[in-house]
Amino acid sequence: MSLRREAPVILDLRLEGGRVVTMDPARPFASTIGIWRGRIAGLDDEVAGLRAARVVDLDGATVLPGFIDAHTHLAWEGLAARTVDVSGCERVEQVLDTIGRAARRGAGDGWLEASGYDHRRLERPLTAADLDLVAAGRPVYVQDLSGHACVVNGAVLDLLPEEALGNPGVEVDAGGRPTGGLSEGAQTAARRLRLPYSADELDEAIAYSARRCLAEGVTMCAEAGVGGGLVGHSPVEVAVYQRMAEEERLPIRMQLMVAAEFLRPAGAHPADGTPRSIDLGVRTGLGDDRLSIGALKVFLDGGMMARTAALTNPYERVGGTGQLQDEPEALAALIVDGHLAGWQLAVHAIGDRAVDLALDAVEEAQRRRRRPDARHRIEHCGLVRPDQLDRLAAAGVIPVIQPSFLWAYGDDYAEVMGAHRAPWMYRGRSFLDRGMTVAGSSDRPVATGAPLRAVQFMAERLSSGGRAVGPGERVAVDEALAAYTRGGAYACRRDDVLGSVTAGKLADLVVLADDPRKAEVSRIADIEVLATLVGGDLVHDRAGLG
Repeated sequence: MSLRREAPVILDLRLEGGRVVTMDPARPFASTIGIWRGRIAGLDDEVAGLRAARVVDLDGATVLPGFIDAHTHLAWEGLAARTVDVSGCERVEQVLDTIGRAARRGAGDGWLEASGYDHRRLERPLTAADLDLVAAGRPVYVQDLSGHACVVNGAVLDLLPEEALGNPGVEVDAGGRPTGGLSEGAQTAARRLRLPYSADELDEAIAYSARRCLAEGVTMCAEAGVGGGLVGHSPVEVAVYQRMAEEERLPIRMQLMVAAEFLRPAGAHPADGTPRSIDLGVRTGLGDDRLSIGALKVFLDGGMMARTAALTNPYERVGGTGQLQDEPEALAALIVDGHLAGWQLAVHAIGDRAVDLALDAVEEAQRRRRRPDARHRIEHCGLVRPDQLDRLAAAGVIPVIQPSFLWAYGDDYAEVMGAHRAPWMYRGRSFLDRGMTVAGSSDRPVATGAPLRAVQFMAERLSSGGRAVGPGERVAVDEALAAYTRGGAYACRRDDVLGSVTAGKLADLVVLADDPRKAEVSRIADIEVLATLVGGDLVHDRAGLG
């Protein structure tokens, strides 16, 4: 008899036979990945001789680092999925029929909410008088697709406080009477009447959206505003995410941006130089690999779809220059005080006038206290003039862009910007040529959350209608993929553990049926996501790899 010893199990999982695009310049490609305790143990020859508890043959499939969506709204998307959907309506009559049927089905006198409203598709804007006809006595809130506007009925207008009715975001008719259309601050006042949503409602909404992300290869999201402001849903919203993480029901890595309205006088020691902070001095970086606190979210202006993005020159065809969310001095003070309190800043600035304000405030903040690795972000950077490009690079800010906006709405945006300004929208090439790190994102549910759709747009700059929108801003497919891997990780301050397939980093991976770098550019968005792994666990397995 002889005693034969089996080699000990060293790896939890070995993926082999794949085309691994690591997004790591030091080692761009591999075919085998070893995973141990949720991290990448090594590649190719480093793990080839190690025994694994499970071995998966990828059969030539392409593996990339898990995609990172650096600006998204999971709670909003999940809640919207439970409301009345009017996105397919093309006439006011259709909208009213859809809402009326829902009102008749529902019981009680609670709020009736609808989502997907797009005034540009209808023959005329929806009004409070329209909604009163079908509301059955209930308060009705119809969310504009942009997230920056809504339409409410008379029951909601009657509940609004007097000061809210004087807000510039309240649309009025020729006689000065509110029409029911509300934007920006006026919309926020109406939302406060409905809030808060319950923890269970938010839990269900987040889980729904997280599953959708995983099916698209997204392994980490930055929730762009919790607790308050335009997009918060409850003052205890963070607790919902924490509960889900503790109960191991948060299938995706999450970073939460906190609404800047929570900055309060700190009462700190004068030597600390912290005039305002979040309670207890909480700031960017608290948490762990699954759930963490990210940037401080500061809203400067509105959105292009709602025509409220703050511009230096008027919109074509519709007129107006948009609006800032507050007096410029108050907004700049939020940015400066957030910086002094140690926060990374995520500054919502879509129009070029808002970008000017963001740059002025960030530069002043850095003059007062130098923080070389602050990694302040400008969310959207939707319209950037040529003269602003070098300032953005010098300030070291990260443009967090949403390429799918121009795929979905590029025809409309190009019309209201005009031929002169259309090439300045949601830039790519100009940022990269100046050495800036670009982070990709979706702003879901405003536009599709699929990163491959955005990658395709960045490479070809064609709208869904076939219009070339800023073709001079095209980037290579590799560069577009970097925005959704390395760029997103850098913007979220997680580049030490995410963003590339590198030994020692977390084993967050997406398995694709084809290599986006080699596929025909016009077909990148159609590449199938076969599987998604978070920490080495198969959390989406369309191909049955498990």
